[in-house]
Amino acid sequence: MDKDRIKGTGDQAKGAIKTGIGKVTGDEKLKQEGRADKIKGKVENAVGGVKDAARDLRDRH
Repeated sequence: MDKDRIKGTGDQAKGAIKTGIGKVTGDEKLKQEGRADKIKGKVENAVGGVKDAARDLRDRH
């Protein structure tokens, strides 16, 4: 598993926590930060997936 996928999963979790706390406290800025972290995490996870797929393809040949 690529390190980008691990970091992406962590950022998604961090974003979910921030979003949840922002909703509970009514902190709009924290909710927005959480959403941004979740998006960043999804992108990192996708990049890691592409790297994993390329590595698997390279190893098969």
